[in-house]
Amino acid sequence: MSANTGKGGLTYSQAGVDIDAGNALVERIKPAAKRTNRSGVMAGLGGFGALFDLKDAGYSDPILVGATDGVGTKLRIAIDTGEVDGVGIDLVAMCVNDLVCQGAEPLFFLDYFATGKLETETAARIIEGIAEGCVRSGCALIGGETAEMPGMYPEGDFDLAGFAVGAMERGTALPADVTEGDVLLGLASDGIHSNGYSLVRKIVELSGLGWDDDCPWGEGTLGAALLTPTRLYVTQALEAVRAGGVHALAHITGGGLTENLPRVLNDGQGAEIDLSAWDLPPVFKWLSDEGGLDEGEMLKTFNCGIGMIVVVAADRAEALAQVLRAAGETVHRIGTVTAGEGVRYSGALA
Repeated sequence: MSANTGKGGLTYSQAGVDIDAGNALVERIKPAAKRTNRSGVMAGLGGFGALFDLKDAGYSDPILVGATDGVGTKLRIAIDTGEVDGVGIDLVAMCVNDLVCQGAEPLFFLDYFATGKLETETAARIIEGIAEGCVRSGCALIGGETAEMPGMYPEGDFDLAGFAVGAMERGTALPADVTEGDVLLGLASDGIHSNGYSLVRKIVELSGLGWDDDCPWGEGTLGAALLTPTRLYVTQALEAVRAGGVHALAHITGGGLTENLPRVLNDGQGAEIDLSAWDLPPVFKWLSDEGGLDEGEMLKTFNCGIGMIVVVAADRAEALAQVLRAAGETVHRIGTVTAGEGVRYSGALA
C-alpha cells in the first residue's frame, strides 16, 4: 500500500525543501546586496546569472583573476555558539585577500550557502556578513546560491563557499621584480583569522573549556574571541601598490609564515625573518602554552600575528610603511629577501 494515501500527493515542502523560505531570504538580503553596489554592476539579485561591465569599472585592457575559498572548521564554533554574523566576513576575506596578492582589485563576489533546513534568520545574518565583507573590500555581492538539502547536513549545520573575481590592467600582475635585499613589511592580523581551527578546536577540547567560558586571554567568551573575523587588507594593499615600490604580497593563511612567503619569491630566493620584530598576540601565546606547541609548529600552522606580508623595494620601505599606517594598518619591519631558498628565523616568538 502506498504511504501517500491523500489524493493531493506529496509536495516538495513535505520532502524538506521550502521554496517560499528561499524566496523570503532573497527578499531579505536584497538591501544588504545593494549596499555593495559599485561601478560595473549591471543588475541586482534574482537573475539566472550576474552581469558585470569591466569597461564601466574603468579597465581598458583587463586581465581577470579568480579565487575561491571557504571558512574551514571555524564554522563549527559559529554553529555551536550561534554567533554566525562574522563568518561571512571571513568568507570574503579568504578570497579577496588572495586576489590582491596577484595585484588584482576585487570586483565582484558570489557565495554558496548550503544547509539541511533553511533557517531564514540565520542565513540572512550570514549573508549580511558577506555583504559587510564586500563593502569593506570594495567589491559587489552580485549573486549566489542557497541550497536547502534535507538529509545532507545535521540539524543546524551549514557550509559556506565563496567565489571572487578581480581584475588588473595587463602588465601589472604581482609578484614582480622581487629582489634580494627587498624589505618585508608585516601587517598585523586580527587574531587567528580562518586557518588552523582543527588544531584550535582540539586544544580547546583538551583544555576542558567550553565556548561560553570566559576567554583566558581577554574579555568576553572563549567562543566569541575565537570567532574574531579575518582582517581585510584589500583597499590598504592596493593603496600601497599604487604608491609604487611593492614587489609582492603574501597572504598568511594555512601553512603560516613558513609556507606562504616562499610562494611569492623567485627560484633561489629565500627570506630572513626576525621573530622579535613584533609581539606574539595573546591568543597565540595561549594556544602555544595550552597545546604544548613548539615554535616550528606555530609558524607553519598559524599567522602568529602577521596576516599579510608586503615585499617592497628597500628604498621605498619607510614611505610605504607610512602609507599603510595611514590606511589603518599596524606595520612591522620583519625581515628581508635573501639568496638561498626557504625562510630562516632569528629571535623568538614572544
